[in-house]
Amino acid sequence: MSRIGKLPVEFAADIKVSANGDVITFAKGKNSVDLDTKGNVDFNIEGNVITFAAKSEEKAHRAFWGTYRALAANIVTGLTTGYTRQLEINGVGYRAAVQGRVLNLQLGHSHDINYDLPDGLEASVEKNVVTLKSHDKQTLGQVAAEIRSFRPPEPYKGKGVKYMEEHIVRKAGKTAKK
Repeated sequence: MSRIGKLPVEFAADIKVSANGDVITFAKGKNSVDLDTKGNVDFNIEGNVITFAAKSEEKAHRAFWGTYRALAANIVTGLTTGYTRQLEINGVGYRAAVQGRVLNLQLGHSHDINYDLPDGLEASVEKNVVTLKSHDKQTLGQVAAEIRSFRPPEPYKGKGVKYMEEHIVRKAGKTAKK
């Protein structure tokens, strides 16, 4: 019995939820997100509640039961409140700037990195903090990980791009011989 899967997903009245075969569509305003269950779970939409059930007692179907329920809950949360991720840039001469739909990063390479932001994602820069906002949790996490991968933080001085809540374990540098 899935502890996550058996919980119902409640959504506000301003979110329109419809089903077309195995695809659940969530829409609010101009934002629309599709969740394709690929026939792995059964679902039922009644009023402002979606309930999920395992297709059978196979191990894979029971695993998909909780997974698709969590994905649906993330979509509802994203459409109601949205998600935010902050990246901190540390290093001398390391900068970021937003120019339209492009995030310009200067991270100590011989060239600037121009990262095209996907649709539905907003970026803002304040001092050395890049703030990313989106209604899609998966896209937000993927973009944040790609930006961090351009210059991951190093353990000696802490230079690079890191998540705000991330803690860098520092190493001691070389010591002189006596």
